[in-house]
Amino acid sequence: MKKHLLDLYTDFLIVQTHQATATGLSHLLDGNVSHDQVTRFLHKEEFSSKDLWQYVKPEVRKHEQAKGGVFIVDDTIEEKPHTDENDTVCWHYSHAKDRCVKGINILSCLVRYGDFALPVAFEAIRKDLYFCDLKDKKEQRRSSISKNELFRKMLGQASKNHVRFEYVLADNWFGAKKNMEFIHYDLRKKFIFGIKSNRLVALSEDARKKGQHQSLSSLELKDNDTKTVWLKDVSFPVKIVKKVFKNENGSTGVLYLVTNDLNPDADQIYDIYQKRWRIEEYHKSIKQNTGLARSPTKVSRSQRNHIFASIVAYCKLEILRVKTALNHFAIKYRLLLRANQMAYRELQNLRAGA
Repeated sequence: MKKHLLDLYTDFLIVQTHQATATGLSHLLDGNVSHDQVTRFLHKEEFSSKDLWQYVKPEVRKHEQAKGGVFIVDDTIEEKPHTDENDTVCWHYSHAKDRCVKGINILSCLVRYGDFALPVAFEAIRKDLYFCDLKDKKEQRRSSISKNELFRKMLGQASKNHVRFEYVLADNWFGAKKNMEFIHYDLRKKFIFGIKSNRLVALSEDARKKGQHQSLSSLELKDNDTKTVWLKDVSFPVKIVKKVFKNENGSTGVLYLVTNDLNPDADQIYDIYQKRWRIEEYHKSIKQNTGLARSPTKVSRSQRNHIFASIVAYCKLEILRVKTALNHFAIKYRLLLRANQMAYRELQNLRAGA
């Protein structure tokens, strides 16, 4: 029954355009599934990355490649300014807005083979502990496990699940020493991260041992230049790439990349890193196509289970994208168009019989 309700609920998230309510799904199914059944489904047990992996595993195995796969990690915030605060809906720092916002912070891992990408793990960040801020004496929330710890936990589980990938891709938020060493030593994989220009580097192993470091921005690198350096507190050499680009507003931007793969040139490293942007498309799709923010649930567990269902609905759209050669937005538009056509014909029949 759980799988049946998951299938019904995730289809509902794809086709609905308003709030994803238990009553709405019950009405859509002419009462064959009650409001209470849907509510219990969302509240009774906790869905996790383990359930997501069991769902996507057959498709991942079908598309996996011995070489060329990338493992992409990033988080997003879905703002919920009018929802009551709890350990899931709470205040998080938004890098996009450079301030704290109230909402749900979701950490996701995607595996990508060619143009096919599916999430294999996720976590809704829970701020389940309280502490008193010494400055304003106000009680605030914090997580008992950090995003970087979750990052390593999810990567480790993917490795145990024998998910195939060559590179781990992430932005500078995840470029911590422990993350790099975990990927390099424990997983024996390659990574490409964005990196901040104020990171300290040594120009040789001897300089590293002597503590002779300088900021990355002080290196005289031009666009597309690479340099092998030693990051402060990191025991293995890495390659730095500098990319200079034009922003949409005409300003100039600089991107530094770091990798433990010392063989590729700058263009190859940048091309691989560009595959990371697929997770931005994923974030956009779960927000606009699979009803991530359209659940009126108030209970923390129900909210997290709705997130899980929204991600599963994304997986359904991605599988359909491969079969139909239509993107997620086009698939949803076609479904809504078909529903409107059927409603229009029914209206015409009603008017003809009146």
